[in-house]
Amino acid sequence: MSLDNSAPPQFIMRVMSNEIQKLQLREKIGYGFGDLASVLFWQTIMVYLLYFYTDVFGLTAKAAGLMFLISRVLDAFFDVVIGMTADRTRSRWGKFRPYILWGAVPLAVSAVLAFSTPGFGETGKLAYAYITFIAFMFLYSTVNIPYTALLGVISGDPVERADAATSKFIGAFTAGIIVSATALPLAKYFGEGNDAKGWHTTMMIYATAAVVFLVVTFLSAHERIQPIAKEKTNVSRDLGDIVQNTPWIALFIVTILFILFVCIRMNVTTHYFKYYIGEQSVTLFGTTHKYGFEVLASAFNTVGQLLSLLGMALIPLFARRLGRKKAAIILFVTALVCTGSFYFFKPENLALIFVFQAIGSMAGGPISALLWIMYADTADYSEWKTGRRATGLVFSASIMSNKLGWAIGSMVAAFILDKTGFVANVAQNINVLNGLKEMMSVIPVVVGALALIILVFFYKLDEATMAKVKAALDERRKAGAQAAPTV
Repeated sequence: MSLDNSAPPQFIMRVMSNEIQKLQLREKIGYGFGDLASVLFWQTIMVYLLYFYTDVFGLTAKAAGLMFLISRVLDAFFDVVIGMTADRTRSRWGKFRPYILWGAVPLAVSAVLAFSTPGFGETGKLAYAYITFIAFMFLYSTVNIPYTALLGVISGDPVERADAATSKFIGAFTAGIIVSATALPLAKYFGEGNDAKGWHTTMMIYATAAVVFLVVTFLSAHERIQPIAKEKTNVSRDLGDIVQNTPWIALFIVTILFILFVCIRMNVTTHYFKYYIGEQSVTLFGTTHKYGFEVLASAFNTVGQLLSLLGMALIPLFARRLGRKKAAIILFVTALVCTGSFYFFKPENLALIFVFQAIGSMAGGPISALLWIMYADTADYSEWKTGRRATGLVFSASIMSNKLGWAIGSMVAAFILDKTGFVANVAQNINVLNGLKEMMSVIPVVVGALALIILVFFYKLDEATMAKVKAALDERRKAGAQAAPTV
């Protein structure tokens, strides 16, 4: 049944309230394609952008780190603007879906420009990097925040929502596998000795695929949950609601610290293999081959993504048996232990490096999915407590925590490289090598342990509480549907 903009709000609410909230498999899969698209961009930036700027584009680590901080902090605040704008959007496609459709092509173009290397001088290159990266981040937010907020309105059923979130993160890790396995080899292949050309061509391929995937999501996913409150809300009230949402605040801080935990390592993984591990002889099935850093770093990242995807597949089982919070705690502890072990590994301990990467990724990868499901819980909690729903704001402000985490983490990684005396494409001194080892181990563990403490002691929404919240919201929607006029 189609609804147009002329339909009375009460009638829309009534239809949405009566609509079955079970999701078809094709809708869950289609929703996952959105993160398949987004992470083709995001994984490339997370893992390779610092390396691209220092070793290909020609920026110093310090200049790149400062640019990451400034541009991502600006974008983090832009996230809130997009979230509140999306909450107030009215269209025949809903609040959030139009942004996915109309933002796809501009986002793709901006990504290609960000991975292009103009023939400018040092100042011109730095200005170009600022302009193109900020434009990319703003456009990424314009698409990704509404896409993420869509998770909160495609169903009110926590099980169906968890399944959709699982599909989202399967899409994310699938994209992560693709980028991890192919980015460095594709850049080398298409570059033919010209790394700048290789990265430009590689991003063109990713961007084209991402546009197709975003259109699939737009066509597949639908918005079902409408706000119960009939009065219009304002910006100050929405912000006031979220500031009083204590579980959301706890998750916001945990997310910043968790992203720092992940980001510091990911930003220097390629540098770690290029300068610390170096070329290695590997014996498989009785045959010995020498592999350079491109192959080793790609294999390391791919193993991480594959095992993260396997961990994702087990999320519904863990979440239903243990509860979301308890599952996140157990997985977090395991990830911290595996990450800390990297402090003791030497370049010749390649097998141990890959084994602990596999175990740590299987435990750490699913944490992101659990956190996003818990954010959806905080949106329900806020609606139950205040009678108002601002899904876009909840998720956009949550994504803001991601952006702040990446901004700080990327800056920290770049500044540590600079402080230790890093110079691109030369043999590194012992301070640089020790700094790379510590950024793969000790530094992330300290940050991750703080996140774990906050999650354990300050996030209070357990399964019993959320069951009561859902039951109360269902009753309110039912009452609203019965009170709506018949058309």
